[in-house]
Amino acid sequence: MNQEYLRRFENRLRYQLLRICTSEKLLEGTLLSTEDIDLYWNKLAPEYMADAVPQIPDYPTVSVAWAAYLGLAIAYGWDKDWEACSKTPYASYYGEQGFDDMDEHIIQKILGLPIDGHESRTLENVIRRCGEEAVSLIRHEQVEPQSPLAFYVYACACKMMFRIGAAIELKRLGYKFEKVDMAH
Repeated sequence: MNQEYLRRFENRLRYQLLRICTSEKLLEGTLLSTEDIDLYWNKLAPEYMADAVPQIPDYPTVSVAWAAYLGLAIAYGWDKDWEACSKTPYASYYGEQGFDDMDEHIIQKILGLPIDGHESRTLENVIRRCGEEAVSLIRHEQVEPQSPLAFYVYACACKMMFRIGAAIELKRLGYKFEKVDMAH
């Protein structure tokens, strides 16, 4: 696999998604992250991809966007009780309709936000816009459909959406990057 190609795609996607989230004041131009959360994607990805890939033909935006909701939930769990969160099975993030309403389940039952509240609507709008941007960038790549490269580009987009969701939640919880003065 062409690692340099995938790295360039990931950088373009990160830039575009950060631009959207920053314009909506959900982020401040940087991707807040922790190694715990970033590495946790590797545990969740196989099950997430098994759910998401079949959604691509009919719901391409949902197929990538739901990864951001998963990122929100994992960042929330990381802040609240990482020991417990890191042992939580993937299926516990499902809503009553499984993968289909994972977004609402995470917003209401995990983050505890009213589904019709301003914050929930803002999150939904930004995550949808990010998902649409990710799908648009994937399509502009003109990668051969159903090829190994197409899968890697798609997987890269899902991982970036997960990281965007986690970053949004970390900022929502009050985390931020600070410069450390090493001179003292």
